[in-house]
Amino acid sequence: MKPFAESCVQNRDPIFKVIKPLFSRSRRLLEIGSGTGQHAVYFAKEMPHLIWQTSDLEENHPGIRLWLREAQLDNVRSPVALAVCDRAAWSHLDTYDAVFSANAVHIMSEEDVICLFAGIGEILEPGGLLVLYGPFNYNGQYTSDSNARFDLWLKERDPKSGIRDFEWLDELASQATMNLNQDVEMPENNRILVWEKQID
Repeated sequence: MKPFAESCVQNRDPIFKVIKPLFSRSRRLLEIGSGTGQHAVYFAKEMPHLIWQTSDLEENHPGIRLWLREAQLDNVRSPVALAVCDRAAWSHLDTYDAVFSANAVHIMSEEDVICLFAGIGEILEPGGLLVLYGPFNYNGQYTSDSNARFDLWLKERDPKSGIRDFEWLDELASQATMNLNQDVEMPENNRILVWEKQID
């Protein structure tokens, strides 16, 4: 049975409204943490000019493949294994002019997030975009009571996880030679953060 996340159905249209113009000139996109595969199928169908490469931990690959097999889209690639702190995994990837990840950094450990940005800095082409969707803190503060409750739930589930501070993420992006391009307010106290890789 295909995995299913109701949140993907709820957030896909607001996300698509933002990412469609962002990725209008992109050609090769890496999605990090494809999860169920629902976002990949929905977005790739709406952006046929874009080759959409799915990735996740191997345990999630069977579910992603079920969604891809049903969709039969020519522009979506089968998932590659990507544990973000595995240097060898990054070295086997191609380069991309876009990277997208939704609701991933708050379920990762801090070490994983550091590895994530370092890896993206290596495979993202100059002028390419990194787009992250999810909840973020600002100046160490929650943006809503619901995010505070969500963060508590995350830490009870895994003490190493949690909503990340925007300022910390922006510093990691800067270390990977990426500059903040946009910070877009989204429904349900989420944001879309966009960084652009510096052009030498």
